[in-house]
Amino acid sequence: MTAWTSEEQQRRRRRKRILQGLVIGSAAIGVPALVNAAIARKARRLEPASWGRRHRYAWELGDILFQRLGEGDPVTLLHSFGPGHDSIEWRPAAENLAERFQVFAPDLPGWGRSDRPAVDYDSELFIEFLIDFLVDVVRRRSVVVAAGLPAAYAVQVAVDRPELVRGLVLVAPLGIDLAGDEPDLGDAIIHRLLRLPLVGTSALNLYSSRKGIAHHLREELYADPAQVSDALVDHYWRGAHEPGSRAALAASLSGYLNHPIAAALPRLRQPTLLVWGREAVHPPVASADLWLRGLPDGELEVLAGAGLLPHAEAPEAFTAAVGRFVDALPAE
Repeated sequence: MTAWTSEEQQRRRRRKRILQGLVIGSAAIGVPALVNAAIARKARRLEPASWGRRHRYAWELGDILFQRLGEGDPVTLLHSFGPGHDSIEWRPAAENLAERFQVFAPDLPGWGRSDRPAVDYDSELFIEFLIDFLVDVVRRRSVVVAAGLPAAYAVQVAVDRPELVRGLVLVAPLGIDLAGDEPDLGDAIIHRLLRLPLVGTSALNLYSSRKGIAHHLREELYADPAQVSDALVDHYWRGAHEPGSRAALAASLSGYLNHPIAAALPRLRQPTLLVWGREAVHPPVASADLWLRGLPDGELEVLAGAGLLPHAEAPEAFTAAVGRFVDALPAE
């Protein structure tokens, strides 16, 4: 019997959890509708960010909210994807990095406080956004630091538009062994079901319940659950229930934001640093080997006591690693 790959195992787990929500959502009509309406009424909007300087970028598909901190050479931070995700995961590291650099931390389209355009979300949308953001907002060749799946987008932009990217820091990146496949028929079916007004909303409400988000943060993202406060869970819960938030999350969960990047790695010329938390699970530190095969000159920094968000759990160590990496970059 053929062993499942990491991608297949992760896909099976994700589908099982989503399908459970779809079954519950379709079990009755009246009750889920009432529950969904109650959740929509109860959910409070995200409060304005209390860190950095708030700015608004009028992108062609909607307004993008971003934080800017510090002065100096630019560093652009791209947050990971998941229920309620936004740039808040960067706050501890961003405030440290701002002591040396000018830091830009956007809420990506469809996430956080940014607009949620009624479009089909895929990797090309985020790649186009990153190019536009670097050209229109950052305006100088930037070090791009990206977590999770947006790391693949950052690599693609660095390959296609090298004049925009000085160096890359990829944090537990996706796009090779995980999120490295195009959506298949099963993904397409789940994506369509998740977009249904009643059944899909019920499934996503279940997936992004307070209990579900607490599990996501404490068991999947952070190595130390004690670092996840009730206030942080509440922030992610609010973000997951912002009006219009369902489309981007549905695309992420069904694989429509995947961006296979292995073929592009040999064309990457910018210096690249990989950063992993030692306790990261999906993807684990072992996945770094696959990236380093495609990046023979790449560097790897593994931070103890951290999971998939080492920039949030170990911001001092993370900032020091980024600082050393930038210091070693060729002069502009």
